[in-house]
This record gives sequence, structure tokens and C-alpha cells, in this order.
Amino acid sequence: MIEQNKAPLLEVKDLVKNYHDGPNARNILDHLDLSVNEGDFLTILGPSGCGKTTLIRCIAGFEDYEGEILVEGKAVSQPGIDRMMIFQTFEQLFPWKTVKKNIQYPLKINGITDKEELDRIAEKHLELVGLAGKGDLYPHQLSGGMKQRVAIAKGLALNPKIILMDEPFAALDAMTRNKLQAELIKIKEKENATVIFITHNIQEALVLGNRVILMSKNGEIKVNMENKIPKPVTPASEGYGEMWKLLNEALWEEDSESGAVSE
Repeated sequence: MIEQNKAPLLEVKDLVKNYHDGPNARNILDHLDLSVNEGDFLTILGPSGCGKTTLIRCIAGFEDYEGEILVEGKAVSQPGIDRMMIFQTFEQLFPWKTVKKNIQYPLKINGITDKEELDRIAEKHLELVGLAGKGDLYPHQLSGGMKQRVAIAKGLALNPKIILMDEPFAALDAMTRNKLQAELIKIKEKENATVIFITHNIQEALVLGNRVILMSKNGEIKVNMENKIPKPVTPASEGYGEMWKLLNEALWEEDSESGAVSE
């Protein structure tokens, strides 16, 4: 159990991001504050253009910014293996490398050279994502859902402090998405991973997150709430309807014409 008085794993303080790409350029993120505890599964909702992806790109170290982003008290100034990002696209793998070699590549870059150790880590994480025995396949032989599982295994293999996921299941069919959501919850619990997960889907946010934030079009946090619905979460779960309604209404207030609200 996480100690209640333990300092947050991630602290975002007075974060401002502006691309300064025109005379009237607005702040994409406007003096945003956020803290994430070790073991949290934080889901982020918000209308298109509200800065969700920009926020996690700043946390990943891919963007410069004003303000502070601290991981275990250390300032984020560039990408690092303590923060791994998984994208929406299926094409995150090297097509000329096998599944196993894809997982092993960043390990080699970070100094692991022993073949037995590399094989052990790859096989462990393939089993974790339900792909045991698939290590010798190439990406073109995998479905979209399988490719995303490999991307998750690749990220987890480096034992990051925070996993950043930018709508990784959005392009999948509903059945595959539901299955991967359930598997991701199991992986998170087994590894005690800390996850920040962007979605446009209210149901996905409630199914996955123990915390949910909703960002406004002004690049601020409009809703920041705990999700205490016991897992597995379904629309029939006690409290689901009330939380869905609250988030749905908040989204419509932000952008009633965007269709951003999703079942």
C-alpha cells in the first residue's frame, strides 16, 4: 500500500506551453498544476485541442515549457527511460526486426548486452501482455491489437517510473479495445505501474482510471476527481451513471458541437 504522506511521483507546477506560432498565439497549457502518486492510473479527458497530448509530451520531455515538471523531485528537461510513451499509431515497431528484437533494442541502447538477460526480459514481458511464443514474428504478421501489446511490452521492459499513453486503443475495434483495457488493468496491478492515459471516451476513462481529470479548451484542469468504482467497471456498476453524467455534462459545456462525448 502507498503511504499517504509520501511525496507525489510526478509534480506539474504552473505549467505553461505556447508555441508562439503567430502574433495572437494562445497558451496551449495555461498555468496548469497536477500531481500524480506512485501507482496511480490517471485518465485524461477533454475536447480536441485542449492540450491533452501536449501535456504528456511535456512530461515525456519532448517539448520545452515554462513552469516545473518534477519526477521524484528531479526536473524534466529531456526524454528519459523513467518515462515511456506509447502512441495511438500501430507503427511504433521497427518492421525489419522481430517482436523480440523490437523489445530488446531499447534495452541494448541502455547498456544491457548479455544475450540471456535480453532474452529473459523479452520473454517475460511478452508473456505479461499475452504474447508468449510470438517473439520470432515480424510486425507485419501482427494485428493492430497485437502491435499495441508489443509496444506496451517494449515500454514496460525498461521498468519506467511512468507510462504515458496517448489514445493507444482509439483505432481498435470495440471488442479488441475492451480486451486490451482488461489486460492493461491486470498488467498495471501486477507491475504496480503508474499510468497516465489520454482518451476521448468517458467509458474508457472510468473503466481504467482510479483518477480522472478533464481539461478545458483553455488548457486548464476543469475536473479532477477520484474514481472509487470497484473494478471491473461496467455501465451497471454502482456510481457509474453519476460519474458518466458529470463528465459528459462538463465535456458538453466545453464543446457541445465537437461530438467529443463518446459512449
